[in-house]
Amino acid sequence: MSYMSSSERVIKEDNVMFKKTIVKIPSESYVNGLTTSDLGRPNLEKALEQHKAYIEALKKCGTIVTEVPGNLQYPDSTFVEDTAVLTPNFAVISNPGALSRNGEIHDMEHVIKSFYESIYYIKSPGTLDGGDILQIEDRFFIGISARTNHVGAEQLKTILELEGYKGTIVELEKFFHLKTGIAYLGNQTIVVAGEFVDHPEFNKYQKIVVPPEEEYAANCIRVNDYVIIPAGYPVTKHKINDAGYQTIELEMSEFRKQDGGLSCLSLRF
Repeated sequence: MSYMSSSERVIKEDNVMFKKTIVKIPSESYVNGLTTSDLGRPNLEKALEQHKAYIEALKKCGTIVTEVPGNLQYPDSTFVEDTAVLTPNFAVISNPGALSRNGEIHDMEHVIKSFYESIYYIKSPGTLDGGDILQIEDRFFIGISARTNHVGAEQLKTILELEGYKGTIVELEKFFHLKTGIAYLGNQTIVVAGEFVDHPEFNKYQKIVVPPEEEYAANCIRVNDYVIIPAGYPVTKHKINDAGYQTIELEMSEFRKQDGGLSCLSLRF
């Protein structure tokens, strides 16, 4: 853990606070979830330990964590980010693009309704995963991927513009989800890897560039006074610390095996 610098105190003053987070405990079926990786079968016990550490990190960041029980029917449902897009004043229930994951929204809808009165829905034939949505101040970047199609992206863009936000649609070339390769840290600063390093939509922001061998570290999350990053990526950690941010490192091996990253495991609002 790095100590707070003068630049970091400025960052704290400019911070948009997250007060609440929602997570979902991995169920016993988690090991049978979808994946494109060749990293081996996840160890459930280890995944549960890593998820517990993730929850503790969110609490350390000052958020109240709502823990939703796992659901055996949906092995991938611990990746709650894909089920919704949350703003201070309204929520959008997504329509996940993987057929085996589409029903995950029903568990989460009940939870989200306990926090929001104003709720919109992405409707078929539109599909949308929350992992393809990145908010930078009043603009939302919407990634077109194997899970989010143009119909779903346009539906979200319309909802956002109705509520006074801006929406920009971004075609993905290689990354699984938009947030696989980019994160926003506040203060007009982004963490970028791969196809986003020189992407014209992001050239106006200050960039922390993740080297190719540490690409997984691009999926980090700023939660109040900390940036949570996956453990084992020293170059990226040094760059984020050098930019004035405190970091919390978490082991993520059992979630990486299922194409999951830090942002995937929570909804933050």
